[in-house]
Amino acid sequence: MLLKTAIGRLRLIGWLEGLSFLILLLIAMPLKYWADIPEVVTIVGGLHGGLFVLYLLAVLHVTIKHRWSILKFLAACVASVLPFGPFVVDRKLLRD
Repeated sequence: MLLKTAIGRLRLIGWLEGLSFLILLLIAMPLKYWADIPEVVTIVGGLHGGLFVLYLLAVLHVTIKHRWSILKFLAACVASVLPFGPFVVDRKLLRD
């Protein structure tokens, strides 16, 4: 049901991207520097990078389809580089 609308796809991709970012920051990076296991960053980083691109494309799609303002578009893009940012965007989408 979530994948049928542009907003639903953005919410799903946002959750996945936000979760991958937190895993990268809180699990993969400590494993790389404290346990000397850099392979985890390679795997999680690649996955996060792909989800990051999908998130930006989903934001662009929603912006075009729902005629978001440039400010709302930029806020969603900035949120993608902040820990917990996509979750804040998701919360805002639920309110609207």
